[in-house]
Amino acid sequence: LPNLLFYGPPGTGKTSTILAAARELYGPELFRQRVLELNASDERGIQVIREKVKSFAQLTASGSRSDGKVCPPFKIVILDEADSMTSAAQAALRRTMEKESKTTRFCLICNYISRIIEPLTSRCSKFRFKPLSDKIQQQRLLEVSEKEHVKISSEAVSYLVKVSEGDLRKAITFLQSATRLMGGKEITEKIVTEIAGVIPKETTDELLSVCQSGSFEKLETLAKNLINEGYAVAQLVNQLHDTVVESEDYSDKQKSVIVEKLAEVDKCLADGADEFLQLMSLCALVMQQLTQNI
Repeated sequence: LPNLLFYGPPGTGKTSTILAAARELYGPELFRQRVLELNASDERGIQVIREKVKSFAQLTASGSRSDGKVCPPFKIVILDEADSMTSAAQAALRRTMEKESKTTRFCLICNYISRIIEPLTSRCSKFRFKPLSDKIQQQRLLEVSEKEHVKISSEAVSYLVKVSEGDLRKAITFLQSATRLMGGKEITEKIVTEIAGVIPKETTDELLSVCQSGSFEKLETLAKNLINEGYAVAQLVNQLHDTVVESEDYSDKQKSVIVEKLAEVDKCLADGADEFLQLMSLCALVMQQLTQNI
């Protein structure tokens, strides 16, 4: 087993994979002694890497499994969410990784590989976990629903897969919330829409048609209603992006201007700007783009 680096979007099974592999290797009784798992919530500064990880890595691995299976002669250190470690802590790992390679294997798990320093990535075998395919997610959700005796329509399952964007953990959480809400009744697409906070297509279409009408008063009223309904503008930005990019009603120039504005609004929202003002700013630009050709 080489040193491993798992990276990819959340909810795609990175942590589950290494934990399953470790259980397979050591069996339930040796698992505790042989695996050190550190998460982002644990202290993982340079001091901990120097002390805790180093001292764990220096222990020799001996002992055999009670079921008689062969036990590998090394231990595993799992550093989950390694991209949130400081560069100094990552640099402290370099030497330990090489020096203790006889007795210890490291598995780094992260969402963004670009945040891991080059010397660490070159010491590991890299595995990219891509968002799960719709088919796999659908199968899993149906399996979970069956075991938990949850009634769910097939449209709702497909919709769950769509809104979770390849993140199975998110899909299962939505399913769980929907089950609680329905209390045993069948889960429909409408319930999933409400729980996922997705803005109904009619609403986004209405917003675009108001932009096309060129009436600023109507736009302001609609924007206020959107905010009062409790819809997140960040969610609206995502959905508008897909709608605009896939639409054939806009010219390439209009698309590029609108998408650039969407990116700007997204950044402002992430920095904590006012939702209503950002929404108005976005819609005003969309209106300007859609009406200047008429």
